[in-house]
Amino acid sequence: MIHPTQVFFQRAFILFLLVGLFLVPTGMAAASGPVAAYTFAGPIFGLSATPDNSLLVADAGAGVVSLRNGKGSLVAALPGVSDVASIGRGDLFAITSKGDEKLYRISNGATRMVADLGAYEAAKDPDGAGVDSNPFDVQALTGGQALVADAGGNDLLIVDAQGNIDWVATLPEQLVSTTNAKTLAGCPNAPAEIAFVCGLPPMMPAQAVATSVAIGPDGAYYMGELKGIPGALNSSRVWRIEPGTRHAQCGSSPACSVVADGFTSIVDLAFGPDGTLYVTEFDEASFLAVELGGAMMQGGTVNACDLSGNCSVLAGGLSMPIGVTVDKTGQVYAAIQNLTPNAQVVTLP
Repeated sequence: MIHPTQVFFQRAFILFLLVGLFLVPTGMAAASGPVAAYTFAGPIFGLSATPDNSLLVADAGAGVVSLRNGKGSLVAALPGVSDVASIGRGDLFAITSKGDEKLYRISNGATRMVADLGAYEAAKDPDGAGVDSNPFDVQALTGGQALVADAGGNDLLIVDAQGNIDWVATLPEQLVSTTNAKTLAGCPNAPAEIAFVCGLPPMMPAQAVATSVAIGPDGAYYMGELKGIPGALNSSRVWRIEPGTRHAQCGSSPACSVVADGFTSIVDLAFGPDGTLYVTEFDEASFLAVELGGAMMQGGTVNACDLSGNCSVLAGGLSMPIGVTVDKTGQVYAAIQNLTPNAQVVTLP
């Protein structure tokens, strides 16, 4: 049972997605950009490179945007879109949230609803923590299938070409420190509306908040977790799930294992053609620093990792990096400043 003092923050990650606060961005480092002179309606979220090396962008204010040769264009009007996944030229998956949690397939400009993800969560609630759906990341599989990481349901779903949904795995809660939340709130002198944060116990359970899924060179499913309230530092993990898995409870199932940890607020994963795993952290002070107004933000990071969990920083000090993708040449792109009027897609070194 959730303690009453946790209620203010329990849905903080989802709130910051929906509210779309226009915050002053931190300084950006180690990136060039923008890829195209295009003004997004915003906020922007997921990215996907296509076979012809153009980029697809999930613009929640307008829909799916294509960036190519320095120009941008709207591919499909789909407000509330949170991620896209290229299938082939002119063919892609898209997911929506904001109370309309669905999977769509867009082919040559025509949009078709494939599956109602929110209805599945309401009927099944795989993690058993209460009905809560916020589809945040989608990846295309062979045979017209799609994988969806649901940040509200803390789970990974699979949808077949006919729209049938099943759950692959759930991610577990973890006991984490409340120190960062208290620091961000200004304890012991926190503002009245969040003063209760100062009374939180030293440790409390945090939901996984499944924000990302990527398919590895070994065919396994890799999932990244934001790690929810209280926004603890260095508590986000990358999980590996055996391909073909169904109904695994990570943390106890042998089908799941942690391959990298020590991250803060993971919001996206992507593999490069050489097998490098790129892990995006929203802000080194945690997503909660953004939610509480931005004064304590430190900037986010894109890390380059091998599958043994050895990582190095590809780019740091980024302003709210929310999505990452890699084209077939190995060029890495990031969506940054996603909650500002200056959202951009940039290249990373």
